[in-house]
Amino acid sequence: MVGSSHEALHRIFQKDPALLTRALQDVLGVPLPEPREFAAMNVDLTEIEPVERRVDTLLRAETEEGVYLLVVESQGKPDARKRSSWPYYLSYLHEKYRCEPVLIVITQSSATARWAAEPIHLGVRGCPSLTVRPFVLGPDNVPVIVDEREAERDVPLAVLSAMTHGKGPQAAAILENLATALRTIDPDSAAVFVQFVDSCLADRQAQQMWRDLMTAIQYFWRHPLAEQVREEGREEGREEGLAAGWAAAILHTLQRRQIAVPDSVRERILASTDVDELGTWLDRANQVTDARDLFGGGF
Repeated sequence: MVGSSHEALHRIFQKDPALLTRALQDVLGVPLPEPREFAAMNVDLTEIEPVERRVDTLLRAETEEGVYLLVVESQGKPDARKRSSWPYYLSYLHEKYRCEPVLIVITQSSATARWAAEPIHLGVRGCPSLTVRPFVLGPDNVPVIVDEREAERDVPLAVLSAMTHGKGPQAAAILENLATALRTIDPDSAAVFVQFVDSCLADRQAQQMWRDLMTAIQYFWRHPLAEQVREEGREEGREEGLAAGWAAAILHTLQRRQIAVPDSVRERILASTDVDELGTWLDRANQVTDARDLFGGGF
């Protein structure tokens, strides 16, 4: 389950990797070649215990010019430790995979965006041996999509707009047009996007407006997130009911994609009560070609 804006802000690119390419090319002007295909990768960059290094989202993008590794970091506020972690991530990935790593930071805060965009210089002052320049997506450069037709043309970008501008004065217009645009895509994808937006709306009034809109078009109430809302304040059985909803959504997604589900996989899905784990499996259900890869595989 996506329970926070931190998770939603980077997992939207797991749901729709092509959105990341469009954001780099159109929002930031980065001349990234058009990928032929994407593959999710293991985000664990740990080498030797107890030191652990883990990125938020890592995607492998195959292009005509070669392979790029797209590292997405969701950043809520400035963190001085990232000034050393981010160069490490890029160097490690380049050494391990012999591919070009690209660092993208996404945030809902203009101040954090300005901090993250500052180049990281390592070495002699004024003559660094290594310079890292993160690409940053935030409220100052992600487009504000308040036009219904524009939202329908690129629903994932409209979702990203709602996630990054949910605190702003145009939040109502963004959410209303996004709600209409969601009618034009398949319900399973719409349900995932609904939760991403809900997780990022820190303003209670905007969040309630979003939930009211979703109630009207029924996507929200078909999604397991609805169970969380309906059961708010009722402790007994709450987690079990939510887990069952996630499990059903995973199996439905696999069935819709005509992917065979072995009994062992079905039993493991239905037996899980960890909503975070189930949320990860649901994201992977939209990508895998073998149901067994839900649990790790090439991820």
